[in-house]
Amino acid sequence: MTEQSTRTPADPVPDPAPEPTAQAEPVADADPAVAAGSADTAEAAGPQDPSAPQKPPRRILRAVARYTVVAAVFVGLGVGTAYGIASMDRTDVPGLATESDGRWDYPQLSLPALPDGAPRPYSEGNTGEVHHADLRRLLLPAPAGATVDKKLDGGWVNTDTYLSAYEKKGRSKLRAALRDAAPRHAVARGWTMPDGTSTRIYLVRFNSTAFAQGFLDLITESGVETPLTGVSDPVLDEEWNGGGKVEGVAPYVFDEEKPYGEARVRHGYLVGGDTLALVVQSREGTGKETTPAVPFHQTMILQAQLLG
Repeated sequence: MTEQSTRTPADPVPDPAPEPTAQAEPVADADPAVAAGSADTAEAAGPQDPSAPQKPPRRILRAVARYTVVAAVFVGLGVGTAYGIASMDRTDVPGLATESDGRWDYPQLSLPALPDGAPRPYSEGNTGEVHHADLRRLLLPAPAGATVDKKLDGGWVNTDTYLSAYEKKGRSKLRAALRDAAPRHAVARGWTMPDGTSTRIYLVRFNSTAFAQGFLDLITESGVETPLTGVSDPVLDEEWNGGGKVEGVAPYVFDEEKPYGEARVRHGYLVGGDTLALVVQSREGTGKETTPAVPFHQTMILQAQLLG
């Protein structure tokens, strides 16, 4: 994730001052007493010069003023309406609303603070690509509406808790590999959404990216992944298009081959520097909508951003 930057206009050039124009004096209303003798006054004044400019009748001036006010009102309403629509979200405007594409409402993410003088994992001089931030702060938070798993609440866990994500027949081999790699820390968070979709995320921090990548290679050696609990035949996720790539973070995304059994399980790994992430998502039931791809891929991308 990158830091935001701020984007001064040049001083405006003043327009030339307008030339002064003659202003017409207002015409006062005629006094009734004077109006009665207007005929005599006209005769005494003599005939008018036909070449002199004539003032328009007052009733025309009043009509023009009324139409000007009406036009100004409509222009004001139009500008106000345009501003109101422009300041609204697309989903707030009738006829322009869009249906949800299935993404979850995660909190706004930010990279955690580092200890004084500590570099980012991919900074120059950090050859081990070590994350110096608190590992718990690198764990993706639960989205809105989720019920958090009390046993996986985002805190520290031991390696046995992490290994419980795998089938029992493969745990002894992974336990020995973890003992040799000597992971430094492990954290986990789990939650369930109102539609029944369950998510678990595990982060394991090693001493360098070589240890993290080596452990993942062991899990996937010979092209056959060590199976997760409840996954009979993992396959590469054909719906994953590599979107949301994060520099320095390598994703490995899997789906489950049919038949799914009690639940379709989607899962993926992320290797980001010294840290390995495992994301597991499932929902019980059958059919095309079981464990949809959109929230799973969204979760993978956001977790990758926190490790980048």
